[in-house]
Amino acid sequence: MRSHLLVPAQQLRLARQRLTEQGLAQAPGVDALLARSWQRSLTAGLSPIGRLQCQDNLAGPELQRSRVLSHELISHSEPVMEHLFEQVRHSHSMVILADPQGVLMHTRGDLDFLSKAERVALTCGASWAESQRGTNAIGTALAEAQEVEIHGAEHYLERNGFLTCAAAPIFSAQGQLMGILDISGEQRSRHPHTLGLVGTAARMIENSLVMASCRHQLLLQFHARAEGIGSVAQGLLAFSEDGWLVGANRKGLALLGLGATDLQRVAWSQLFERGLQAWLGNLRQSGTRPLLLRTQRGEAFYAQLQGRSPAVLNLAPKPGAAPAAPEAPRADALQRLDSGDPCWRAAADKARRVLGKDIPLLILGESGVGKELFAKALHEISPRRGRPFVALNCAALPESLIEAELFGYAHGAFTGARSQGSPGRLREAQGGTLFLDEIGDMPLALQTRLLRVLQEREVLPLGSGAPVALDVQLLCATHQSLAQAVSEGRFRADLYYRINGLALQLPPLRERSDLDTLVDRLLESLAPDQGLGLDPGLREAFHAYDWPGNLRQLHQALRTAVALLLPQDGCISWAHLPDDLLSQLQQRQALPGGRPAQNLRELSQQAIAQALENTRGNVSAAARQLGIARQTLYRRLQAARCP
Repeated sequence: MRSHLLVPAQQLRLARQRLTEQGLAQAPGVDALLARSWQRSLTAGLSPIGRLQCQDNLAGPELQRSRVLSHELISHSEPVMEHLFEQVRHSHSMVILADPQGVLMHTRGDLDFLSKAERVALTCGASWAESQRGTNAIGTALAEAQEVEIHGAEHYLERNGFLTCAAAPIFSAQGQLMGILDISGEQRSRHPHTLGLVGTAARMIENSLVMASCRHQLLLQFHARAEGIGSVAQGLLAFSEDGWLVGANRKGLALLGLGATDLQRVAWSQLFERGLQAWLGNLRQSGTRPLLLRTQRGEAFYAQLQGRSPAVLNLAPKPGAAPAAPEAPRADALQRLDSGDPCWRAAADKARRVLGKDIPLLILGESGVGKELFAKALHEISPRRGRPFVALNCAALPESLIEAELFGYAHGAFTGARSQGSPGRLREAQGGTLFLDEIGDMPLALQTRLLRVLQEREVLPLGSGAPVALDVQLLCATHQSLAQAVSEGRFRADLYYRINGLALQLPPLRERSDLDTLVDRLLESLAPDQGLGLDPGLREAFHAYDWPGNLRQLHQALRTAVALLLPQDGCISWAHLPDDLLSQLQQRQALPGGRPAQNLRELSQQAIAQALENTRGNVSAAARQLGIARQTLYRRLQAARCP
């Protein structure tokens, strides 16, 4: 956290002028963090006194979509923000929540300050990333991933010099930056405890997020004092049913000397003296009273397991009953697919909440992201599990056969028809789930018939005059933009709204944060009990690659690599890659910029630096030049800062 020293405004203005005229950010009274932020603002092409032209502001439907994507963050932050606002009410201030790109998602403020805030766009939808607004608490906390206070003339843009702002980052249970919490007010309202308030509030939100996202794991709450359990200062660790650390809050990691990179790589037995099962047995006997837990380093903490975990719901023994060993929680089909990516998990959580409520689901995503696997998992956890799951790829059947395949036909309905007729895939799914993959490729004429079936809940086979009642859960999937297909007349608008009860976007592999876990799980499934891993350099190359074929391409590449392994090979290396993938990775070595890179991580960093230089620090333009999503670029910049 930056230790804040007040520097006279005139001295700061002279230092900033020196930067813009001579390119030198270091000056007496300007600390390293502020100097870095000013330098980034200058690189972004911003002028302290120039006219501001923000290109990343969101409004209307775009803002609403962004708020939907940030639903988990907003829902856990709102109660804390209300409490925080009560602490600063009548201080000419406002409390602000921004997403991981610095876009303002939710605000609470004093009426007498809101009009001034609107003049500098402290409103929902405005981007306060450094590339858009220069040095400010939100953007600088985002860039530095730490608590920051920016006061008065420390703002890069002079128009923001009347503000004093304090901001703190909010991290997920897996260590991803979820957003920024900020208090902004008039310069005269600055209080020395503001940064401490906002930092504490951010940790409250983090704890809430961790406890919600890890509710299906064994969640350990611990503190040096028994009274500290349940407080904002407690440590939180989430363990899988087999004892691996899969989530934590920052306090929990700090207490044990761990970092976010240790998640999925450290087991209970490496952290604590007493084994997990033995400790659970002691906990069963103690009821809800915290127990002493010693680490392998000899430190002692009071700890208990969070009560919503299936393994500890019934820890209190029945009178007269001998304590029994607790059963580890069993992951359901959807949990088994969850390898830690927050975007994938958000889609899964939303789907889980609507299952069994007769709401059609539309699964969106590029080819190969696992849409059918996702649909099968939803069926297996739905009330219709045990009934048929019928999948039909609308792009894989000849147009002349789709209607008969889907709706069935009666005896003698057409030349070549089976003598006994066919029930059709719709009726085969009766009572279960019908999955229509690549529905965007369905012909218009067939779309009309499908719409009628969905509206009337009955199907009329070809050549038959008697309709049959239909009861199915409908899941559809496509890699296309159906909204665009509707506007172009290739897809019926009424069918689109009929199948789109809830749209779920599965992220492409290049934007997922759980690549390491996916690779390890695939290797374990392809070569059980062999303990295979990737060569470190190859693992870095996998992170730098865009994976146009997504999970399907990754699985095929690893399957080939495992097949090419020799008995003496200890891990998957470059020599085991398919030639086409190897060639694509090697082509990246032709990237421009500076000295030759020593590895693919440096190649990636050089490409990013070159793109930012070409676009004068505009992150959105740099992402377009690199051919990646802006969120992906922010994540890679963050990874470069925190190796």
